[in-house]
Amino acid sequence: MTAKELIRAALREDLQSRGDVTTQFFVPKSARLRGAIIAKAAGVVCGGEVARQVFRSVSPSCRVAIKTRDGRAVKPGQVILEVSGGPGLLIAERTALNFLQHLSGVATLTARYVRETKGTRAKILDTRKTLPGWRELEKYAVRCGGGVNHRVGLYDAVLLKDNHWALNSDVSAAVARVRRRYPKMTVEIEAADMKQVERALEAGAGIVLLDNMPPALLRRAIHFIRRTRPLVRIEISGGVNLKNVRALARLGPDRISIGRITHSAPALDMSLEIA
Repeated sequence: MTAKELIRAALREDLQSRGDVTTQFFVPKSARLRGAIIAKAAGVVCGGEVARQVFRSVSPSCRVAIKTRDGRAVKPGQVILEVSGGPGLLIAERTALNFLQHLSGVATLTARYVRETKGTRAKILDTRKTLPGWRELEKYAVRCGGGVNHRVGLYDAVLLKDNHWALNSDVSAAVARVRRRYPKMTVEIEAADMKQVERALEAGAGIVLLDNMPPALLRRAIHFIRRTRPLVRIEISGGVNLKNVRALARLGPDRISIGRITHSAPALDMSLEIA
């Protein structure tokens, strides 16, 4: 879904047919409000433009000034955006914050992984483990945090995983068919042991995904691939966390894919303060 579609759905979910009953009865329609969204924790901002669209969707005449651009680091107390207008600011408040806090949380967690792998060849990648409908925005947040997007969906790259191995006895022939139909499409093959690594290389994988391997086996597999197929890219996944990601990066992979940077990122704390 696009940002506009998500915003419409989020506001519809919050307002239904009655709208904001609290604001209708307790805030004068003539009230003029001025406020700022302020970071309450250190992190990386993402979603300022989405928040602006939320406020403008509720109150087209309001003014929104983004003070901290997406991808920038913030400290507690730093102003992310300023907004002024009528009571609609209160109506839009929670929806705007939901977008900002979640996307900034994804960007912040991604940036932490990127910092841990600094100085190695490994890039931090996201996965398809995204909230339904949020993929476009969450992958944008990953980029704001310094990460790299994996495939966007099932349609734009081949990733042969364990269940595909179980259901296809002739992987090489299947890869050849893909290449004939989609000659420029990336073909990545997951491997859980050395036998599958060898089969993946024989099948012509452009990327080999080493999944849930212990460090000793990872080291062996990476050395084997570098020695026999130096142009094949190597990806690591499974069980990656902030404590072990640097050690894994030092083994020499090109990519480390991490589902938790989207599906488990804690929201970055912030609030709207009305002056």
